[in-house]
Amino acid sequence: MTAPYLREQVAIVRRSGNFEARCFPIAGPLLISTRHFADHRGTFLETYSRRDFAALGIADEFVQDNHSRSDAVGTVRGLHLQVAPEPQAKLVRVLRGRILDVAVDCRAGSPTHGRHIAVELSAENGLMLYIPTGFAHGFVTREPGTEVTYKMTGHYAPHCERGIVWDDPALGIAWDVAPEDAVLSDKDRRLPKLAELGELHL
Repeated sequence: MTAPYLREQVAIVRRSGNFEARCFPIAGPLLISTRHFADHRGTFLETYSRRDFAALGIADEFVQDNHSRSDAVGTVRGLHLQVAPEPQAKLVRVLRGRILDVAVDCRAGSPTHGRHIAVELSAENGLMLYIPTGFAHGFVTREPGTEVTYKMTGHYAPHCERGIVWDDPALGIAWDVAPEDAVLSDKDRRLPKLAELGELHL
C-alpha cells in the first residue's frame, strides 16, 4: 500500500485469520489491516485476536485501553514513550476522523535510531499501527472531532514517562501543520529534543 496512507512503501509479511501485517523499512512497527464484512445492515470487523496477532509476530499482552478525542484539526499529541520498568507498546486505531500517526525509533544502538515512520490512519481505511517499545509515538489530527483508541502493554507510570518535542528539526517529520496552527498541551510544548534525552533504559 502506498500514499496517501504511507510515507514509505511496506511489504506484506504475514497473514492470519482476518488480519494482514505489513512491515516498514524500520524494523519493529507493523501496519495491520483487517477484513471488513458488509451487508445491508452495515459492517462488522475484528480489531484484535490474541491468537492471530501472535501469528503476525505480536505476542504482547495488552493491559490497558485508552481513548482520546481531539476537537480541532491540527491537534498534536506527542511524542511520548515510557521506559523500564513500565515500557509500553501500542496498537493504535482511529474510530472517527483521520490522523497522521508517527513513530520515532529511540532504541539505543538501533541502525535506524532517530528515524521515523508516518502513516495515515482513519475510520475509513480501518488501518491499525502496532508500535513496539522503544519508539516515541505521536499524531496530528486531520479532521475535527477525531477519536483514537490505543491498546497498551504497560500501565501509565508517570515516573517512566519520556518525550520528544514534536517539531524537533533533527527528526525531519512532515506534520503538514504550521507551528502557529498546531494545538498542543503546555506539557508537550516543553518536551526536549531527541539529542537532549540521553540513553533511554527500555
